[in-house]
Amino acid sequence: MNDSTTPETKHTTARYFLEGLQETGIRYLFSNLGTDHVTLIDEMARLQAEGQAMPEVVLCPHENVAIHMAGGYAAVTGQGQGVMVHVDAGTANAAMGMHNLMRARLPVLLMAGKAPYALHGEVPGARDNYVHYVQDPFDIASLVRPYVKWDYNLPSGVVAKEVVRRAHSVMHTEPAGPVYMTLPRETLIEPWTTEQIKSYPAARYGAVGMGALPAEATLQIARELMAAENPLVITSYLGRKPEAVQALEALAELCGIRVVEFSPTWLCISRESPCFFGFDATPLLPETDWGLLLDIDVPWLPHQTRPREDTRWVHIDVDPIKKDFPAWGFATDVRWPGDCAQALRDLHQAVLSLADEAFHQKVAHSKASWSAQRQQRLERVAAAAHNPGAEDALNPAWVCAQIGLQLSPDDVVINEAIRNSPAVLQQISRTQPMSFLGGAGGGLGYSAGMALGVKLARPNDRVVHIEGDGGFHFSTPTSVYAVAQAQGLPILTVVLDNGGWQAVKEAVLRVHPDGPAAQAGEFQARLKGEKRRFEQVAQAFGAHGERVTRSEELPAAIARCLQALDEGRAALLVASVAKI
Repeated sequence: MNDSTTPETKHTTARYFLEGLQETGIRYLFSNLGTDHVTLIDEMARLQAEGQAMPEVVLCPHENVAIHMAGGYAAVTGQGQGVMVHVDAGTANAAMGMHNLMRARLPVLLMAGKAPYALHGEVPGARDNYVHYVQDPFDIASLVRPYVKWDYNLPSGVVAKEVVRRAHSVMHTEPAGPVYMTLPRETLIEPWTTEQIKSYPAARYGAVGMGALPAEATLQIARELMAAENPLVITSYLGRKPEAVQALEALAELCGIRVVEFSPTWLCISRESPCFFGFDATPLLPETDWGLLLDIDVPWLPHQTRPREDTRWVHIDVDPIKKDFPAWGFATDVRWPGDCAQALRDLHQAVLSLADEAFHQKVAHSKASWSAQRQQRLERVAAAAHNPGAEDALNPAWVCAQIGLQLSPDDVVINEAIRNSPAVLQQISRTQPMSFLGGAGGGLGYSAGMALGVKLARPNDRVVHIEGDGGFHFSTPTSVYAVAQAQGLPILTVVLDNGGWQAVKEAVLRVHPDGPAAQAGEFQARLKGEKRRFEQVAQAFGAHGERVTRSEELPAAIARCLQALDEGRAALLVASVAKI
């Protein structure tokens, strides 16, 4: 029993909150702090002075970079991190990134302080600034509620560690995704004894994983697959687990399955696999009698693509019902939630247990018949990159092919080229799991922040992100290169500068091909200006930057940029491609 004269050890809620983050395994806090975080900042200094472990704070001048850094880190590690922002203003700046991470099913804990509720100095932490009055909306969480799995306001320090564990477990439970917490300033400063605060270990309070398919379901799918004449897999984000890539390649080889990645957000199969058939299922659907949809949100665009009415579709997905899509509209015959890596391994074993020599001969014959079709596709890809284009109007496919020639298999490519995405996908061949990332959401300006997060997670690999000039504007580039310099995270930005938003122009033409906008050639999408020197933005923060307008300049420019990365400096390469 303690001596009643011994003073009890007390710490603030903020300290216990930071300890809770550390206990869950969160390593980084990508942050843009404010007046709401004063006690957290004070406790960070105290923990550092005491030599206690705590998550590393990565200061980001803009929340768009912070939220996407967390996304990039989670994309290649599976580990959600913390993002700490300033009240409603910081939450609003992070909201677009939360949309992107929600669509990509990436875990992140977004935390915002709250303007103090005490008006007259009644308790420590009460309002002491004009801005505390104007940063107190009725429902701060409504700014991101469409994009989160869970939101909560920390009511007391007594539950600080329990709430952090809950947030961490929810965001990692499949389907993974963002969560949001608000932290009142008065709550953060409240003192509590160490006896009042409990820890909540992952062993008893942790995330829930996705399981395997029932054995009978696996056997039935195996029988259907083996009976199919022209089976097809369409996938997009199966590759978020590297072991799933290996399982898919093994099953495709065993069963003679053609594989298409439609709008991929991770590499799902080596682009050099004989089973890889490109990025559009449209030409394959007329002969497909049995299809397997694996971890995919949109397998094709129904307004231009129709599968056969008699094709049987099996859908295995971490989220087959698409609970965050108000409307979806893709008919399937069998739907199972499951871990695709485990499901494919089990399916592989089931096929092996059922297969005979006749099946193996059928598969061999089918795969032998692919060579002409595969060769035609490769020839089309090569032809698209044959012409380098003209001065100040380079061919995006040729530009991407030149980049691909100088990259290694382990380099990570992040695609945000939007309407030039086919050039990135087709011309920069990727073979290794986690060597390619794309965007699942609709918010532009994500790839630079993601590249920084990937580089933080994989410091020994080169990271290249490719975007358009429109995306470059959205990315808050001064914040990008400030963080790259401050944190020692050299990334390569490639800007395919076409002078605006090609997607807007093409959308108008699809709906109004003969309208007045088409006749006038004016789509309100061109970014005009006498001078557009994006590379100077990077140079302002110590990065290497250059602009290329002529084809003969490009190979050496790419080499100089990659050399800058190897020397520890970020680089920005602007390629002046054909204009919209």
